[in-house]
Order: sequence, then structure tokens, then C-alpha cells
Amino acid sequence: MKKFIQTLKNIWSIEELRNKIITTLALILVYRVGTHIVLPGLDPNKLDAAASGTSNNGLLGLFDTFAGGAFARASIFALGVMPYISASIFMQLMTILVPQMQKLQKEGESGRKKINQWTRYLTVGVTALQASAYFQYLKTPAYAPAILPGFQPYFFASTIIILTAGTLFVMWLGEKIQDKGLGNGTSIIIMIGILGRLPQAVIQEFQQKQVKGGGGFLYSLLK
Repeated sequence: MKKFIQTLKNIWSIEELRNKIITTLALILVYRVGTHIVLPGLDPNKLDAAASGTSNNGLLGLFDTFAGGAFARASIFALGVMPYISASIFMQLMTILVPQMQKLQKEGESGRKKINQWTRYLTVGVTALQASAYFQYLKTPAYAPAILPGFQPYFFASTIIILTAGTLFVMWLGEKIQDKGLGNGTSIIIMIGILGRLPQAVIQEFQQKQVKGGGGFLYSLLK
């Protein structure tokens, strides 16, 4: 334990490394605050029941885990960084399948910059599509009561714009963490999202044991 504490002190004594740690923590804090900001036009007081249902709902629950709970809370960061990851995977496949893309990738730094720029453009399109689907999801009976009646005419446009801007901002946070902080920014954001949902997931795992016939997987391992 003493060696571990001494290692932390040595790390903190290096100014450059200390600045990187502080920058990373500050950007992570910004992201976590954003995951709790609800989309305009929704009543936060009516989202609790819908959010609790989503967190246990199969694939949507998995998506919510990667988004750090922002998906269920109908946050401005509800889509998280997933559209950017989808766009990145698509562009990587294109560099394998399309000869022109292969040639561009071999051009070095300039080629990579162009591919990265195209990935950002594609991210906007993917996010807009996913935001449209998310809008339809918010119209389901679970979330519909939370939509403010007076905001109905503007809800679609504002939701698409804000979710798209939110994903681009999260993407920017990831790039800043990678440039000025520690590690791969996108991976850190996903990790923080998962860790943010971990306490609630563990509690739900043990609560399942209280239900007749239930039994959480984690509880069974620890039993």
C-alpha cells in the first residue's frame, strides 16, 4: 500500500502528467454533468418510471449502459458516442473494400486527416438518423406523458438538433481527452459510462433475488 501511495505521489509530482490527469478528469466531469441534463420539452419529474423500465430492457438497457444512463434519462447526451463509433467502423471497412480509400490511407498523415474529416461528416448523418429513431421512442407510452403539451410543435426539431449537437460534443470531448489528456478519449468515455451504471446494476442484481423465482447472475457468483 505504501508503494502504491508513493507511486501516486511520484506521478502527481510530474507537472505534465499532473496537467493531463486534471484535464482528463475535468472533461469527464463535463460529460457526466451532460448525461443528467434532460432534453428540452420533457418533464424530468415524469421520466423516473420510464427510465427504470428502460434500464432493464434488453438491448436498450445495454445501450443505456454504454451511454452511462443518459439514454434512459432522455439526456442531451442520450446517444453518447455510439454514432461516432458506428461511423468509424464503417469508414474502416471502406478502407478495406474501396481501392481509392486504401490509397488515401497510404498517403500518411494527410490521408488520415481526410478520412477523419469524412468520419465526422458521416457521424452527423448517422446521429441524425438515430436521433429520429430516438424521437419515435420518446413518443411511446412510457415517455409520451413526460412531453410538455406546449412544446409539442417544436419537440421533433429540437430533439434532432440537440441530440446531434450532443453527440458531436461528446466526440469532441473524446478527441480532447486523447490530445490533451490520458489515453484513448472514446474508450475512456465508454468506460466512464459503464462505471456510472455499475452501482445501479449491482443493486438491481441483488434486488432480483428478492423477487420470487428471481436470481441475479452476480448474486449467484457471490453466493
